[in-house]
Amino acid sequence: MTPPPAAVGMSADEIDTPALVLDLDAFERNMALMQTLIAKAAGDRPVRLRPHAKCHKSVAIAHRQAGFGAVGQCVQKVGEAEILVQGGVQDVLVSNEVVAPSKIARLAALARSARLGVCVDGRQNVEDLAAACKAAGSKLDVYIEIDVGQGRCGVAPGQPVVDLAKVIVSHPELTFMGLQAYHGKAQHLRGWAERKTAIETAAALVASTRAALESAGVPCARVTGAGTGSFEFEIGSGVWDEIQCGSFIFMDADYARNHGLDGKEGGQFEQSLFVLAGVMSRPGDDRAILDAGHKAVAVDSGMPLVHGMPDYPYVGAADEHGRVNLPPGSNRLAVGEKVRLTPGHCDPTVNLHDWYVGVRGGKVECVWPVSARGAMR
Repeated sequence: MTPPPAAVGMSADEIDTPALVLDLDAFERNMALMQTLIAKAAGDRPVRLRPHAKCHKSVAIAHRQAGFGAVGQCVQKVGEAEILVQGGVQDVLVSNEVVAPSKIARLAALARSARLGVCVDGRQNVEDLAAACKAAGSKLDVYIEIDVGQGRCGVAPGQPVVDLAKVIVSHPELTFMGLQAYHGKAQHLRGWAERKTAIETAAALVASTRAALESAGVPCARVTGAGTGSFEFEIGSGVWDEIQCGSFIFMDADYARNHGLDGKEGGQFEQSLFVLAGVMSRPGDDRAILDAGHKAVAVDSGMPLVHGMPDYPYVGAADEHGRVNLPPGSNRLAVGEKVRLTPGHCDPTVNLHDWYVGVRGGKVECVWPVSARGAMR
């Protein structure tokens, strides 16, 4: 890991660039707001929050989320699960299929140290997981991933799920927990009504599949899924028991383009994650060049925004350079000045950095490692 770009106690103005900066006040307000929104949407029905660590990749943040009511964490990779468990997180769901023999062996071994879950969508994978757990002397919670519109992994709704569930329950090393139902494509449908319709369609598929399981004598204890862009619809449907939102703690420019019920962009959560960048060159009156290119901020969901400066568009990213166009006559963004960039997509931006710099009241309050950076296996 590279040395951290800041030290606790220094002024926020002294942070070296580029750096991943977390506004701690906004971050904490987002976590508290999520619990309020869950309670409002769920009413008397208990709904659990299992945030997605693929977003933050941080043991420190996982523990802080537990303090705000999270029951555990989701991950996408075995390596992420290993790092969280080593850091003391005791309930982790790999919300993805794990099929390589070496990865299955690691997962089964890790299940001796914490409660672990994993998703499946094929019989052979179930057999391989059971054999690995038998060899390791461990047990796994297993969820069947159901395709509710994402068009990626997942079993078709209905009888195929029942057939696969019966295979799972035949293995004493595995516990069939329920369904993984995540509609990723719905997260960034811009219109509120569009997202609502997509989740209503998904909810009907999940509800009918759950009923088919129960009719076949296979209890379905839990339906887990949902994301930052749609979770209120999943909760409101009465079908989901657990939600897996990740980005709500940070937000990004892409989520900010979603429309709320009032038709306005922005949403209910605050932007708390930024990439602090420095102006390294002013070669002309028309542009400033920053020291943060696409190796510092992800551009898969569009260019970042210069926070608080809507007339200063970030228009181009190279490996280590970012171009900002200047309005005519501008005297801002002199060499050495620093700006906050709002990433287009928070998850891959986090994965580009070794450290979070937590800031409150203009001071650096904490420096946290991005513990699972690069954990892709």
